[in-house]
Amino acid sequence: MAEQGPGGRLGAVPPRVWLALVLLVLAVAFILQNRQDAVIRLFTIAVTAPLWVALVACTVVGILIGALAGSRSRKGR
Repeated sequence: MAEQGPGGRLGAVPPRVWLALVLLVLAVAFILQNRQDAVIRLFTIAVTAPLWVALVACTVVGILIGALAGSRSRKGR
């Protein structure tokens, strides 16, 4: 069997992936701890929904923005 390099398979994972996983775990913990209802306002629209729904929506929007910004910066290289 071929010997793996230092750190084995886990050593092959880039640090930014580990950071992303840690941030994702923190976001999920934060979302799970904030489940009460909240009034969410956007311009003139007001909706009452569980706070976790708004937090998940903001997290998804943030992930999409990061993905779009990341793909744009890679094209410029």
